[in-house]
Amino acid sequence: MSKPLILVSNDDGITSKGIRVLVSVMKKLGDVVVVAPDSPQSGMGHAITIGETLRLEEVDIFDGVKAYKSSGTPADCVKLAKHYVMKDRSPDLIVSGINHGSNTSISVLYSGTMSAAIEGAMEGYPSIGFSLCDFSSKAEFSHVEEWVEKITRQVLKKGMTKGIALNVNFPPKQNEAIKGLKICRQAEAKWQEEFDERFDPNGRKYLWLAGNFVNFDKGEDNDEWAIANNYVSIVPCQYDLTAHHAITQINKEWDWDDLKK
Repeated sequence: MSKPLILVSNDDGITSKGIRVLVSVMKKLGDVVVVAPDSPQSGMGHAITIGETLRLEEVDIFDGVKAYKSSGTPADCVKLAKHYVMKDRSPDLIVSGINHGSNTSISVLYSGTMSAAIEGAMEGYPSIGFSLCDFSSKAEFSHVEEWVEKITRQVLKKGMTKGIALNVNFPPKQNEAIKGLKICRQAEAKWQEEFDERFDPNGRKYLWLAGNFVNFDKGEDNDEWAIANNYVSIVPCQYDLTAHHAITQINKEWDWDDLKK
């Protein structure tokens, strides 16, 4: 029986520590192909490259694993993998990460890590985005490897509802072991942003995005609560952004006679 084919990508770049950890775990579970950005692509969301060249180069980085670095975004990498690199064989699973930094709550919309996973879901493949809530380039991943393997085994065994990607976040390493995992909803939170006005060495003004993350959610069923209480959070995500409940409200409350004039 052939091993499952697993595509690995990320947004921190092909040389990041997180993707090395992810590849090492996936090698236990199947045949692995890596297509990842050649440089960090954090915060790119679901951007794709249009009107510019896309470059793709095979690299010998991971022992025994076919790997390619691309000049494109995480979403580009999944597209390149499906339509060019792996065009003769479809992946059984797409995984992205392990991201250096949290992708909980509203951050999922900005996340390059999750864009790769969601692109996979759009193509009809089971997909998972993994993130560690530690932004350090030297972050410790030893406490999450067994959880990455357990979650991935479940998805390979049980499959995934079509169009769904899992957003998995891990708490940073602490003195106590991770307590377990929680299937969560996305917390109601936002980035309270501001722009710092700065000057370059030539005296020219530039702006630098800054701000703080603010959590408005007091529930105990969301991803922010899970991470704060040392649990792994898993939020099933979909790419259909339709607010289905609002369709009824708009149809009921809008003045349609005015709209016909």
